[in-house]
Amino acid sequence: MASHGNEAARATFESKVPSFYYRPTSSDCQLLREQWVRAKYERQEFILLEKQEPYSAGYREGLLWKRGRDNGQFLSRKFVLTEREGALKYFNKNDAKEPKAIMKIEHLNATFQPAKIGHPHGLQVTYLKDNSTRNIFVYHEDGKEMVDWFNALRAARFHYLQVAFPGASDMDLVPKLSRNYLKEGYMEKTGPKQTEGFRKRWFTMDDRRLMYFKDPLDAFARGEVFIGSKESGYTVLEGLPPSTQGYHWPHGITIVTPDRKFLFTCETEADRKEWVEAFQRVVDRPMLPQEYAVEAHFKHKP
Repeated sequence: MASHGNEAARATFESKVPSFYYRPTSSDCQLLREQWVRAKYERQEFILLEKQEPYSAGYREGLLWKRGRDNGQFLSRKFVLTEREGALKYFNKNDAKEPKAIMKIEHLNATFQPAKIGHPHGLQVTYLKDNSTRNIFVYHEDGKEMVDWFNALRAARFHYLQVAFPGASDMDLVPKLSRNYLKEGYMEKTGPKQTEGFRKRWFTMDDRRLMYFKDPLDAFARGEVFIGSKESGYTVLEGLPPSTQGYHWPHGITIVTPDRKFLFTCETEADRKEWVEAFQRVVDRPMLPQEYAVEAHFKHKP
């Protein structure tokens, strides 16, 4: 760095970074930042193309520790990513012929969640099953392995999107490869009739899907709410309707949709402010044509 300067060093050590490869920012987890530095300088992956094979080959298989859906235990499972089939699969036994689950690349997302999973290399993978979101939680003891899996998934998404949107530039596609959640945390909610008591739930705002879970590590959401744009009749309000009863936390939020109102409460004013800002960003963003299709097929589970 001292002899060449930052720009010259970057021109050398980042000369062949694939478009799909995730470049971490200061807000990313320690693992992503550390492995970016090691890949760049120690392994020189972006100078020597053959070193990119673990995430560029279009096929990857290996063992990951996966959290059991019902018992919460992490068990070793074989995972296979195949771009040719457009899927990530996992198997309960190494010699099993049939996979336990097939996750289509089209609907797949991956995001590092070390604090939630309780491991510095913890990755949350989500996919759609019957138009509902399914979560799986995995990790590998080797940090490089885990980041290679993450970038292999991004590569598969990138190549799928290149085919699906042939006119799109890399700049258009890269933001769609994986996404972090807009906001996560506990709120209280009540049911559709708004007469039963409020219950504490873990909420995840994933693009336009607001999902709620009994526990942050649940495999399936208890329910999902689609949040559209203001042009389509969606509004976010601070506070609750005057007649509301049964809540414990004092800081209310009302989301108005074309069909009904959803009522939530937050423990602190700071929490409410963050949630309202997250909802408002989504509501202020015009809907894309494909999002109208999602809205039309959306099933809210009360």
